[in-house]
Amino acid sequence: MRHAAPPTVPLVFARVATFTLDGVEPRAVSVEVDLRSGLPAFTIVGLGDAAVREARERVRSAIANSGLEVPARRITANLAPAHLRKTGPGFDAAIAAGILAASGQIPPLALDGFAVFGELSLRGELKGCRGTLAVAEGAARAGLDALLVPEDRAAEAALVDGLRVAGFRDLRELAAALRTGELPPPPVPAPPLPPATDDAADLGDVRGQEEPLLALEIAAAGGHHLLLEGPPGTGKTMLARRLPGILPPLDRAEALAVTRIHSVAGLHAGPGLVTRRPFRAPHHTVSAAGLVGGSTPPSAGEATLAHHGVLFLDELSEFSRPALESLRQPLEDGRVAIVRGQQATLFPTRFMLVAATNPCPCGHAGEPGCHCGEAEHARHRRRLSGPLLDRIDVLSTVARPSATALAGESAPRTATVRDRVLAARERQATRLAGEGLRVNAEMGPSSVRRHVRLEAEGADRLAEAYASGKISARGRHRVLRVARTIADLAARERVTKHDLLTALNLRERHTAAASAA
Repeated sequence: MRHAAPPTVPLVFARVATFTLDGVEPRAVSVEVDLRSGLPAFTIVGLGDAAVREARERVRSAIANSGLEVPARRITANLAPAHLRKTGPGFDAAIAAGILAASGQIPPLALDGFAVFGELSLRGELKGCRGTLAVAEGAARAGLDALLVPEDRAAEAALVDGLRVAGFRDLRELAAALRTGELPPPPVPAPPLPPATDDAADLGDVRGQEEPLLALEIAAAGGHHLLLEGPPGTGKTMLARRLPGILPPLDRAEALAVTRIHSVAGLHAGPGLVTRRPFRAPHHTVSAAGLVGGSTPPSAGEATLAHHGVLFLDELSEFSRPALESLRQPLEDGRVAIVRGQQATLFPTRFMLVAATNPCPCGHAGEPGCHCGEAEHARHRRRLSGPLLDRIDVLSTVARPSATALAGESAPRTATVRDRVLAARERQATRLAGEGLRVNAEMGPSSVRRHVRLEAEGADRLAEAYASGKISARGRHRVLRVARTIADLAARERVTKHDLLTALNLRERHTAAASAA
């Protein structure tokens, strides 16, 4: 007996490209929409968070309120790959476009080569999302023809070269463009944001701090980490907050990276590139997760928000020990890996660390006014571990200036120091161009051997410092990098004995502080 063939079930399918954010990096996602006969239902699968799951209500209302038809069928939207966590409302527009394509309201092939990214309001308006610049970079790397985004984020996405960007006000306008195949003209990329200048914060205001000013200039010229130590009220914070003024502006590659990070974090919603280096100064109560990143899903910490800029830790000894120890990997590697649920998310952390601390709880160690006992001194020193201090290149003591020095001549103006820093960085960029490095602080052991040639007397002095235990193997490497920067500031091709002794003097003080800790 022959059995009757089962009835065919109408099946309509569409696929739309979009992206999710893994930390600050874009990851390709394919939105697959399947329509089947049956009781009307709408299901989203693919490891989405609450914002993704709530897209069902936003998408359904947006389609209906845009004068389009919500299919009276079983709708399944799969966000592939299924193992990758998806977060945020940026999938709304892609899911809606997939439903329209699967139901025949727009040609299915109209979405080939396009990526769609944006949030939908219940009325069908397209709203911007965090990380649009990162999504645009992902679309360009994936070789897609165009990225369709909300109109208010089109200029941000257009900052990426080699990618066509189309901005839309609402879902109705997006559907009409896909039906006709005529996308709106690409937006004009916004000019870079003007650097935020603080005319009041000039190095010329500093009095009687010649050595700390030199340390600040050396750190800025080579991208070195800096620790300022001294009694309260001597100008440590004042010096640190004037550091951004002597740093060079971001180049285009750095500006794109900084703008992408700040866009993902919701700190930058404008269309232009950030051109001023970040300056982050978290409070000393910040947690380890707040400092280097964490939570679930992993989000960027202050170390990443300071990428290509400055991370300033004022009152360093007041930070918790776990928070400070979490900085070891970011300082050494220029990145941090946050592991959650057997998945690692990498965040860039190529920043300059500038820290300020008092020598004891009252801040007057070694002076008649200090009343701290030995136990208090020991507790204060234990806050700063030797391994952490060993990763800081330059230490300068910011002493209490005399009354004569306070009434004396001011330090060189910020513009004068910045010119010297820029000249030194240009020498470094020329020398290190073939190695993919930018500043001396990024040099590895092989680069140091190639570019730091010592005079015989200088080499003997360095060997003596290492043999006596005043510097570690890591410290020896960092002394050579700082000496190379000092030579660059003086426009010298060869590192002299004076350059090495200056760098070693800063390092030996630092080693003494680490030994005490």
